[in-house]
Amino acid sequence: MKRFYLLLSLIVLSLFKTVFANEPDSAYVFSYATAKNNGHNGLHYAWSTDKKNWHGIGPEHRFLFSDFGRWGVQKKLITPYLLKGKDKLWHCIWNLNKEVGQFAHAATSDLFTWGRQAYPYVMDEGNVLLPEVSFQTGSGNYLISWLSDQDGNQKVYKTTTTDFKTYTKTVEGSESDRLNDRVVVMIDGEKQTGIIQKTSWKTIDGLIKHYEWSQYHEQQRNESLSEDSQRFKSLKALNAEISIDSGKSKAISDLLIGIFFEDINYAADGGLYAELIQNRGFEYALSDREGHDKNWNSTTAWNFTGDKNSFIIDTVTPIHFNQKHYAVLSIKKQGEALVNEGFDGIPVKAGDKYNFSVFVRGLDGAKGKLLIRLADENGKVYAEASSKSIGADWKKQEFVITANGGCDKTHLEIVPQFIGKVALDMVSLFPKNTFKGRKNGLRADLAQTIADIHPRFIRFPGGCVAHGDGLNNIYRWKNTIGPLEARMPQRNIWGYHQTAGLGYFEYFQYCEDIGAEPLPVLAAGVSCQNSATGGDGQQGGIPMCDMGDYVQEILDLIEWANGDKNTKWGKRRAEAGHPQPFNLKYIGIGNEDLITDIFEERFTMIYKAIQEKYPEITVIGTVGPTYMGTDYREGWELATKLNVPMVDEHYYQSPGWFLNNQNYYDKYDRSKSKVYLGEYAAHIAGRKMNIETALCEALHLSNVERNGDVVSMTSFAPLLAKEGHTQWNPDLIYFNNTEVKPTVDYYVQKLYGQNSGDEYIPSTITLSDNRKELKKRIISSLVHDSKTGDYILKLTNLLPVEVNSTINLEPLQIKETEAVVTILKGELINENCTPVKSSMVINKQFNYQIPAYSFSIIRIKSE
Repeated sequence: MKRFYLLLSLIVLSLFKTVFANEPDSAYVFSYATAKNNGHNGLHYAWSTDKKNWHGIGPEHRFLFSDFGRWGVQKKLITPYLLKGKDKLWHCIWNLNKEVGQFAHAATSDLFTWGRQAYPYVMDEGNVLLPEVSFQTGSGNYLISWLSDQDGNQKVYKTTTTDFKTYTKTVEGSESDRLNDRVVVMIDGEKQTGIIQKTSWKTIDGLIKHYEWSQYHEQQRNESLSEDSQRFKSLKALNAEISIDSGKSKAISDLLIGIFFEDINYAADGGLYAELIQNRGFEYALSDREGHDKNWNSTTAWNFTGDKNSFIIDTVTPIHFNQKHYAVLSIKKQGEALVNEGFDGIPVKAGDKYNFSVFVRGLDGAKGKLLIRLADENGKVYAEASSKSIGADWKKQEFVITANGGCDKTHLEIVPQFIGKVALDMVSLFPKNTFKGRKNGLRADLAQTIADIHPRFIRFPGGCVAHGDGLNNIYRWKNTIGPLEARMPQRNIWGYHQTAGLGYFEYFQYCEDIGAEPLPVLAAGVSCQNSATGGDGQQGGIPMCDMGDYVQEILDLIEWANGDKNTKWGKRRAEAGHPQPFNLKYIGIGNEDLITDIFEERFTMIYKAIQEKYPEITVIGTVGPTYMGTDYREGWELATKLNVPMVDEHYYQSPGWFLNNQNYYDKYDRSKSKVYLGEYAAHIAGRKMNIETALCEALHLSNVERNGDVVSMTSFAPLLAKEGHTQWNPDLIYFNNTEVKPTVDYYVQKLYGQNSGDEYIPSTITLSDNRKELKKRIISSLVHDSKTGDYILKLTNLLPVEVNSTINLEPLQIKETEAVVTILKGELINENCTPVKSSMVINKQFNYQIPAYSFSIIRIKSE
């Protein structure tokens, strides 16, 4: 028999040798881009042995993606030009659009594993069209030429480089500098324009195999649980034996479950931040929405019941230069009122107290009181109170008003009790009942819903919000501390306004209030690569001449958080009401950035400065927006080179990806950086959340627990979304002014957060039907919580049938005891399931029926 298999192997091997022997040594590769999808489809290839008959490698398959500028209007790869350089790398340059004076460059050794992209400025005025590159043997330079629209004509311009990093000064060229060697060929019945290069068949075969792998990977991603009712229609109940190996237990992170807060979907103003007045400082601006909403301005959410010309916005004598705008009313008759609609109205509860405040001054000798009312659309008054008499100088008036009834939608009325002119600013109304009773605090029900997850850390102030839309929109922490009237509001990258009322002090205070580690994330000296402001994809980064000041700003944050109250910034913290340090341990630098030379230079400068002055701080780097590709690879290489202790990974994936990547972290090198999985979620068609997405996330978290020695932290994203104001779906917790609506996925986070451990004990599931498709749909995870002594067994069943399990915990020396069982289950499409608790008596060995489509937790007290 052995001889038979040996002979069979030799035959197969000889067949492969015959096939390979018939392949050419070399062939031609054709590189091109199409105009389909408005130029967003990237770089394509075809191959030929005779330059006549061309074979496309995947219809519209993207081998290189342009990451320049904002999604939708940019990220185009136009007229690519491919050249194999003397450095044995393939260099691709391409046209970005019809406006900018830049081209793009990237290099690769195999035509699909691309390095960093760069977008050098080569034109002070004019655009870059149809770029070409050639190697000049005599000078050893690469010559890059292009066409540019100038005064109604197209002219040739050129520059040279030796390394595609630095370029000589652009000069005007001539037609003799142009190769004009783009050709038109027929591919899959369509004419395409591109460049032909001769290369080895091995290179072309690698492209074909890469495409085939991509297709296989996409098939895995497209696998859906919704098809399982048919896939397993003949399947009956399964039996399973679950055993453990306590001898191979290992310590895991006790910070695995945290939250990621970003001001998206009105998560802060109008959401977690309990302020009830919208546009309280009259600082809304057209630029908040990039001019798309002409009604979005300083008077948004405000209305004056008198003559419309008697309500104006002024900037002559503001209360603070960071709050430039204020309202001026000319009261001509009693009863005229300035009205604020709040955020979709102002909800009040009978008997509740509300803290009202306003900065006010009388103009031209006007004196008198302000009557403050909360009324509904029919004029019914639910609360009212009067201020003290106003004076000629800005003064903050504060008092409490009490609701005499309940109403989900009132508005605020400010009714001057005099004739004359009055100036108003920073009009504020807070429920007295904020979370933990904090002034300038958080909405109690939302904050408690988050706290109920028992997060071990909170990442803030966001992802894209942190590095902003252009350099001037980077979130600067110093602008968010101190008195509210001194804080600097700004445009939110998600298309609305940030008051900075929920600032760094409030974030740190909330972390302390719920026992979570603070994890601030700051820009790495660059803004979001998806920005529209600045024009060059990475906005060029903060100029290096200014980076010293920016680095100091980050060091000042650490002193503010951890410094003694006698230090410069520790004193500022103490003056705000927190004399004791916040004990900051972690800081994130960067957020899914484009990993370029510009990024590396600035990140390295920041990282080394922190390590030198505060070596006890764990710096968390960034490795791009997804789990593969250039930024992921380059980010990891940079982290390894600098020995960054932890990196931030992001990915939003389909159920199929979670099903087929359960060993994702098993292969990670334990000697390199730890992982913070900072953004993730399971996404299905329609961007809904249901049992299918929840169970896929439960499955993934069990795999993460198994790898808790390399994965230190995780946080679902996004966290919050106000109904009617979403820029991103799905989200973990939806809400309106009076209701909090946790999703089914929220309960997975909550169950993991409330049932975390710090020791992982390996377990094995043996099924009565050992098919791979079944095995990957049921998983167990056993952890030990050293604080309570409890053992916590998590069981996720993604099958449409129940599983009759026999669980053997004999190595744990558990005596007969009562365990708490929590089950989250439902049909795949169910969106409103909640966990159900019960109890059961267990012993060293016991039986448990795992329901179909369920996530179970069995919490066991040890001796």
